Amino acid sequence: MDPLEFRQKRKFIVKLGKMLHKYGTPAFRLEAYLTDVSTYFGLHASYISTPTTLTFVIWSDEHEDEYNHSARLLPGDLDMNALSRTDELASRLLAGDISLADADIELDVIDQLPSPYGKWLTGFAFSLSTGAFAMLMGASWPEILWSGLLGIVAYIWTLWAERSRRVTLMLEPVTAFVSGFLACAISRFFDPGINIPLIVLSSVIVFVPGLALTMGLAELSSRNMVSGTARVMDAMMQLFKLYFGAFLGIAAGFALFGQNQFIPASSLPYWATWLAVFLLCLALVVIFRTRAKHIIWALIAAFIAYGATVYASEHMQQGLGTFVGAFALGVYANLFTRVANQPATIVAMHGLIVLVPGSKTYIGLNSFVSGQDFVKADHIGQEVFIIFMSLVAGLIFANVVAPTKKAL
Repeated sequence: MDPLEFRQKRKFIVKLGKMLHKYGTPAFRLEAYLTDVSTYFGLHASYISTPTTLTFVIWSDEHEDEYNHSARLLPGDLDMNALSRTDELASRLLAGDISLADADIELDVIDQLPSPYGKWLTGFAFSLSTGAFAMLMGASWPEILWSGLLGIVAYIWTLWAERSRRVTLMLEPVTAFVSGFLACAISRFFDPGINIPLIVLSSVIVFVPGLALTMGLAELSSRNMVSGTARVMDAMMQLFKLYFGAFLGIAAGFALFGQNQFIPASSLPYWATWLAVFLLCLALVVIFRTRAKHIIWALIAAFIAYGATVYASEHMQQGLGTFVGAFALGVYANLFTRVANQPATIVAMHGLIVLVPGSKTYIGLNSFVSGQDFVKADHIGQEVFIIFMSLVAGLIFANVVAPTKKAL
């Protein structure tokens, strides 16, 4: 292979890998995808991906040319718009529809793309997601409203974190602290009797790392030990920071405004649960920057995951019901890759958000520390463990029954 050609190909692979890592691609999917691209280019390669590092080792057939590269990266955030466009670009390159030089230029363009929904709509999505989650947890209508308003506060802190390194480092605890303090003020001056811990949990649900925990366990199940362990531990530390911030904020609020006496409100009708799933997934479309042509696919994924879980839970234990939901979601996502020729991750993440027990992990932590439950939850620790295992097993079985067309 000509040295110039080798240099062009390895530069493209390195840039592609860094971009996919930036968009939150799990290690086992990222490594498999880059290996497929390397094989097409006629190169041999080995990759190691973790949440904070990415290592490339690339060589030609006869080892005339070899290249090693290791980069220190920040953990990626989900960006379905950029992920979809990057995959489309790679597909066009592999099909011979675009030159390697032009593809390299287009990667830079994709990397600079802003959110297709803008800041105002994203802020509304934060508010909608927090309110929808409160509805899903059985909160009263006033509690849903307060949760949505505090979701806007969380978004303001997120915008500030984009401009300040110091705020980025303390984003989760300070957001939870402010939410807890404001919830106590709301109870004191506007709406006595509200469920403060539930409102605080709802207002920071965007930061609760349930999805990261699931991805970490999935990486461990695929023998990506370093990446899986790092992701799980990072998610646990994020959870601890959120809980401590909320605990401190509520304590400060009670000290200043007085204790709150929770008065249970009447339960919401059954249809509100399905409305909550719809609104939550609609908000996630904006937060995840999902492309317009994939919105319907994403909404269907959420309803398939939740509907299969609810139906199975009526006939099986709840944890096993989650297995059925994850299995149905995995099959649907893998079929999506064959129909739309796009990564399964684009629709799978929307369904997983409905299934992952990140909120229950937070509730279990609260029960362990305070000895009190702010929602009815029996045997929460065992339930969370079973649900996590069921999620991972369901996705593994789905990949066996309906193998994915793409590595992503």
